[in-house]
Amino acid sequence: METLTRPVIADAPAAPPARDPFEPEWCRSLERTVLRPMNEVWFRTQLIGGERIPKTGPVILAANHSGNAFPYDGIALDALLWQRDGMREEAKVRTVYEPELSLVWWMRPFGIDDFWRRGGGVDMTFDNFDTLLGRGDRVLYFPEGVPGIGKGFNRRYRLRQFRTSFLLLSARHKAPVVPIYIINAEWLHPFGYVVPLLDRLMQRVFHVPFLPIPLGLLAIVFPWIWYLAFPARLVLVVGEPIDIEGVLRAEGITCFDQPNRAALRRAAQRVRAQMQQALDGHVAHHGTRPYDVRLLVPALWRARRALHRVVPLFWPATFLRHERDRHRPKARNFVHAIVRDLDLAGFFLPFGWPLLSIARAFRRPPYGYRGVSRAERARRQGTYLWRLACSPLPDRAVDPEGSMRSFSDRDVEGEPSPERSGASSQRSANQFR
Repeated sequence: METLTRPVIADAPAAPPARDPFEPEWCRSLERTVLRPMNEVWFRTQLIGGERIPKTGPVILAANHSGNAFPYDGIALDALLWQRDGMREEAKVRTVYEPELSLVWWMRPFGIDDFWRRGGGVDMTFDNFDTLLGRGDRVLYFPEGVPGIGKGFNRRYRLRQFRTSFLLLSARHKAPVVPIYIINAEWLHPFGYVVPLLDRLMQRVFHVPFLPIPLGLLAIVFPWIWYLAFPARLVLVVGEPIDIEGVLRAEGITCFDQPNRAALRRAAQRVRAQMQQALDGHVAHHGTRPYDVRLLVPALWRARRALHRVVPLFWPATFLRHERDRHRPKARNFVHAIVRDLDLAGFFLPFGWPLLSIARAFRRPPYGYRGVSRAERARRQGTYLWRLACSPLPDRAVDPEGSMRSFSDRDVEGEPSPERSGASSQRSANQFR
């Protein structure tokens, strides 16, 4: 189903018969420490229509990508969905992600090893997708794939061509497709434009699927700019389930084992057109003030003592220090805390990428890979293709609290008042000081 841009290890390294790289405790800590203040203060993320999301699977949550250099839209959506379900391990929505996002370290968020799998992601292959739905999982899927991430601001809100396999799997497993429309995320990078010829060059030489202009060129000089995000207010609208079987029947597809490929592509176009029409309507309603400064300024003021966890300039250091602190004792003093992470200055130095790469190569864990074998390094980084047929997930645990919520729908559904948004930001600022 997916075409990788670079050869990878054929199968996962030797592992027990059943395993799950998902690390719930790490995710809970990351959500509380970094993602929640990011969502509540900087992005001011709002979920509308969350009651339409089934509490149990199989189900496909199909979302549009924002066309940015970095998938903050997917990270914010995934974190909010799990927070909404009380951050229970059994309630985690499994995201299927493109394996090429793990191949090189600058495509993993801030270079954190195996970030996507540890966050509950599963490699995007047809068989893996089929297995997840067969297990009864709820699956978060982006039908545009990587091209949706790299479409650029010049193609904002224009859905790229949809993959077809999710339609087939939806019909086979009787899994509803619930669309999620991400609004305003295009404005996270309003200066990112793409040139197809340059993108093909980047894929061949650097195994990076795209290079937005001028953002990507600026990031070559100052690495932290690669992770820059303007304070767009993210609005996530859950739509009504799409009748996939009806769409397939309209194209004459009644056999889901060996469907006509041309008819399947036409069905995907129908679904894409339906979601495009709905997306345009939501943009007209929720996308008129993407930054909404009236809410941003008070939120930043209330979180002023935690700005190092809120403002993108500091996110590379915040994410990586959170990761490293899990494997090392507390710093002896302020100077020690600065010195032991001095390599992170590479994010802010001109042309700091070589310094960051050299530091990773020659520092010992948890800072780098000195003394680590090539096989162990590949396992830690996640630079392999995980096939569930070879390394399956454990049996799915029953979620006895499937009907519970971590907080009331009123906190996430509908239009929040400035007072409610302010209270949310205040809680975030107080918690992370």
